Amino acid sequence: MVETKQLLVRCFSAVFPSLSPDQIVEADASNVTGWDSVASVTLFATIEEEFVVEIDIQDMKDLLSFERMLAYLERKAPIRET
Repeated sequence: MVETKQLLVRCFSAVFPSLSPDQIVEADASNVTGWDSVASVTLFATIEEEFVVEIDIQDMKDLLSFERMLAYLERKAPIRET
């Protein structure tokens, strides 16, 4: 799902504008300066709005990397029609 990845990169870029696309795909809460609880909440809200999904609060603690979020969205998000 290339579209999902591209949209997720856009969400991360909105929250972490100093990261390049290459840095975004490697992003993890442990390696991104400024990725704190406020950034996480902002990122989750941005993703929920972009993908029109609700991220289960129980899942949030495990979704602290681009890779994990992408896998989650590919399982959960409906396929968007263009």
